[in-house]
Amino acid sequence: MTESPTCDVVVVGAGMVGAACAWYAARAGLDVTVVDRGPVAGGTTGAGEGNLLVSDKEPGPELELALLSGRLWSRLAEDPGRAFEYEPKGGVVVAATPGALAGLEAFAAGQRAAGVQAVSVPADRLHDLEPHLAPGLAGAVHYPQDAQVMPALAAAHLLRASGARLHTGRTVTGVLRGPDGAVRGVRTDRGDLHAPAVVNAAGPWGGEVAALAGVRLPVLPRRGYVLVTEPLPCRVRHKVYAADYVADVASDSADLQTSPVVEGTAAGPVLIGASRERVGFDRSVSLPALRALAAGAIRLFPFLAGVRALRTYAGFRPYLPDHLPAIGPDPRVPGLLHACGHEGAGIGLSTGTGHLIAQVLCGERPALDLTPFRPDRFAEEPA
Repeated sequence: MTESPTCDVVVVGAGMVGAACAWYAARAGLDVTVVDRGPVAGGTTGAGEGNLLVSDKEPGPELELALLSGRLWSRLAEDPGRAFEYEPKGGVVVAATPGALAGLEAFAAGQRAAGVQAVSVPADRLHDLEPHLAPGLAGAVHYPQDAQVMPALAAAHLLRASGARLHTGRTVTGVLRGPDGAVRGVRTDRGDLHAPAVVNAAGPWGGEVAALAGVRLPVLPRRGYVLVTEPLPCRVRHKVYAADYVADVASDSADLQTSPVVEGTAAGPVLIGASRERVGFDRSVSLPALRALAAGAIRLFPFLAGVRALRTYAGFRPYLPDHLPAIGPDPRVPGLLHACGHEGAGIGLSTGTGHLIAQVLCGERPALDLTPFRPDRFAEEPA
């Protein structure tokens, strides 16, 4: 006996990517259910800075996705009923030495050719953009398209606006499949949810959800910390980071890496990052990482030496070996789609991801070529 569908699609994950998938699928007329074992934005989204960046992406598929996502974020922000602290503040990437500046300028030239606005800033004009920057820096590139949102608020607003059924505190324990191998929904610890399509938007746990469907998706958690200062008057106008941040994002190293990233927020506190290391799901506090974050931020903005850090939090970024997310249908399991593996860029890339997933669900041609994001692009482990 075949069970009647509960809905058209079940989205596993109530973070920012899952919320965007639900929003765009619902706008396309689909009946959506979202399920998460925790609260809304209780995982990676709630531990993120809310960056919407093009500045850190080299020309290629991820940059194309970032540009699409940026346009979609701008449209969402036009609706005053969705107040999630969208700030089109722009980004400033600074170089400490002439050699670092030459590398940054070469990187920016490639981005400009791909449609990114990247404005060179000589050393004597840096303080026009950021009056409190440290002296002696070699120069920078200004990226007007960079923006920021409050991620937990954005996820909650999109989920509410989507009208999707939301089941939090409900763990997915299996992916239901029919005799033909196609998806028929998910099994949870509180009953089954039947649907002909399931979207895996489980972030760092995306590999576990894929395994429930019998397929391999090599998602690993990459831990990162954020320091949060006391509320301050606006003294950091943009997202400001050192040029070596781009290399750290692209690194495959499992060891601790830190590069200074500093930005203000609408509420007043300054957010300080960025660190990354592969230590599994270990949430213990790393004092070396926090000290490195603080020292790097002070090198960029010396006034921070006299500012109190009120708290810190750790998050797990969903890392895939080639640094590209898995987006789209899984040819190994009909009806299973993936939307995970965005690493630290998931907030910014969520709108484009959700839009593409909705197009696939509706049988439309996706706005971007999904080939680079194929979930089955990784070699299977030997038996």
